[in-house]
This record gives sequence, C-alpha cells and structure tokens, in this order.
Amino acid sequence: MSTTIEQAPLQVGDRVEVEVGPVAHGGHCVARHEGRVLFVRHAIPGEQVIAEITDLGPKGRFLRADAVQVVEPSEHRIQPACPWSGPGRCGGCDFQHVDLGHQRQLKAQVVAEQFSRLAKIDLVELLGAEVVCEAVPGDDAGLGWRTRVEFAVSPEGMVGLRQHRSHEIVPVDTCRIAHPAVQANSVWSDTDEARKQRSGIEAIDVIATQAGVGVQRTPEVFSVPAPEQQRPPVVKESVAIEDNTWAFQLSARGFWQVHPGAATTFSQTVLSWLDARPGESALDLYAGVGLFARGLSEAVGRDGRVLAVEADRAAGGHGAQNLSSTRQATMRRDKVDRVVAGLRRSNESADVIVLDPPRVGAGKQVVGDMAALKPRAIAYVACDPAALARDTAYLKDVGYVLQKLRVFDAFPMTHHVECIALFAPVGHTGD
Repeated sequence: MSTTIEQAPLQVGDRVEVEVGPVAHGGHCVARHEGRVLFVRHAIPGEQVIAEITDLGPKGRFLRADAVQVVEPSEHRIQPACPWSGPGRCGGCDFQHVDLGHQRQLKAQVVAEQFSRLAKIDLVELLGAEVVCEAVPGDDAGLGWRTRVEFAVSPEGMVGLRQHRSHEIVPVDTCRIAHPAVQANSVWSDTDEARKQRSGIEAIDVIATQAGVGVQRTPEVFSVPAPEQQRPPVVKESVAIEDNTWAFQLSARGFWQVHPGAATTFSQTVLSWLDARPGESALDLYAGVGLFARGLSEAVGRDGRVLAVEADRAAGGHGAQNLSSTRQATMRRDKVDRVVAGLRRSNESADVIVLDPPRVGAGKQVVGDMAALKPRAIAYVACDPAALARDTAYLKDVGYVLQKLRVFDAFPMTHHVECIALFAPVGHTGD
C-alpha cells in the first residue's frame, strides 16, 4: 500500500525555485510551481530564480512573488540604475533590471498578447509587421523623464516612495526616472526643520512644467502638499509642433502627460492619421484640457467645428479657456456617454473622432453610440493595452476595423505603455 504525501500550500514568505515564463500585463512574469501560477516581479522570461511569495491572490487562484535570487540570469539582465529598485524596495519601477531595448520588446509582446486574447486579433497578420514599442524623445536612456512625481511623507516628515502594493515608505534622496528639475527640488531636504515643516502632510506632488521637448523655456517647479491646504496653483504647459507652440493652462494636480516628448508625439500622430480637413466636424472625447481639440481646430479651420467633451469640472473649465481663441472649438463639461448618446439620438454625425478614455477604456455603449455618428476615422489613445483590445473588439462588432497601431514607451523602466490606434469603417482603405 502506497501513500501520497501532499505538499502544504505555499504561504507568504515561502521560497521556491521556478523557471520564469512569459511576461504578463502588469510588470511581472508568469511562472508555475506544482500546478500553481506565480506572478513574479523582478524577473525576466527564461531565467531560473528563487521566488519569495509576497501575496496570495483572491481565493488562492494565483500567487504573487518577487525574484529574490537569480540562479540562471538572462542575457538581458543589468545592474539597476536606481539603488532603491528591487524586491522589497520602491515599487515605482518594474524593469530597472532589464536592458532598455529588451524592456521595449517585452512591452510589445504584452500588447500583442492582449490583442490576441481579448480582441482575437493577430496583430502581425492584420498589420503586416511585428509590433514595435517605440522610444519617445525626451528621456536620458530611459531615465530623467517623469515631470510629475508624488512623494510619500511619513508621520516623522521623511520623504520617500512606496513599496509595491504597500503603504510602506522607502526613504530615498532622489528618483532616477524623475526629470532633472524635479530631482533638483528642495523636497529632498532632510534637516530637522524641513521634517518639521512637513508635519501633517501625507504626500507632496512635485511638478516640473514647461519641460516638453522643443519648448524654449526653463522648467518651472511646483510643490503641492496633500491633503491640500489651499487650491492647487494653475500652471502652464506648452506643446511645440513644427512651427507652432500651443499654450495650455491646467491645475497643478490635473492630468498632463508626464513624459517630456509625449504630448507632442501623440498630437502629431493623431493629427497626421486623422488628417482632418477644412470644414469637417470633429469630436474630442475625454478631452482633458483640450490638447487634441486644439490641433483639430487648426485642421478644420473656421468653417469646421470641434466639440471637446470632458467630465472633470476643473479640467473642463481650463479646457474651455484653452480653446477660447478658436471659435470653431467648444468645450462641453459633461459625461462622454451622455453626450455621445444624445448626439446619436439627434442623428448627429462627426467626420473624425479622438477617443482618449481613462484606464478602464470607453466600453461597449460609448463605442456603439460613437460608431453611430459614422466617422470616417477614429483615433484611439490608450494608456492600457487591455482596455484598448477590449474596445477594439467592440469596434469590430459595430463595423470599425483596426488600420494602424503605434506603441510608445512613454514610461520607461515601468510596465506602462501608451498606444495609439486608428480605426476606419469596414470597406474603407488607408495609406
């Protein structure tokens, strides 16, 4: 008679040796141990590592772990530029241990996998080329780019950054991915007086404005405490595109692209692909402070019209001011789903649409109502490839197909990417 000895289930703190599998969306890689799925951070596909369990997933369906020892390293493993990057340290970066070129290959693989799984689309087959994650001008080999950083503050007034999936604060004296103007800010002061002044503050946002690529101005730096003691200051940003420089105002705590080259690169891509013509009508949905609406208003001219829609009261208010010099552009402060549904009921139409939704995506209802407006082209700006893939499937169901896709490394050293996709009605051809 034989007996089977069952292995005790893995618990937080246990260590196991695993072979690291493919990269997954979220800054980790997939591994397996005795049939259990592990999502392992600080690893690279193909490595053999010792993984320490850090968390149990819902109902034990999977485990989270950190690679605390590398048994067989990947050829793409490097020494992190940041001394606070690694297991149990700052959670702001996911890929400091991976050479920059391979980081981008991993991000491209994630985008392709999300489209395959959620949209049932083989991007290579559809687009006729491998997915490539492109560099964005304005960083220093993946460092020195983040123009907006929120630093945590301990009850003792110590400044730091939080661990991954934790409220624990890691004390730091700089941030390697922060813009040089942010790094030079006095927020790092560790004197007794500076700590005392930070008493009662939970976090400090440090914002370097006017730091965009091609903007001929010295960056201005603002520090905004949280909780806010007064209304955040209004700051200015500029976007240089060819011979034009567009000015925008917004709240210091409002949304703006954090990479110095992002606003210009994304605007150029969207405007080029949509190719809006004089006299046409355009929609800018989830418009923020009017970045894309500003460019569209130039393209459609005085005989055209641009409707920008933004639900956030502060952003919409600033957007209305930013667009006030172009009479063909209007900012409507309202929910996108309500506005688009109303346009559909009124049998309105739009020639071109920019869709820049939050991380969760636009969703099936918005996509359906938007398609009913019969645009000849839709440019979708996405900060989450999974949401983009889901909405791509919805667009396909209502007669719009993916024609072009660019993937941008607007957040080096992290797992985040920005995608811009172009959709057109079935039967229409692009260049």
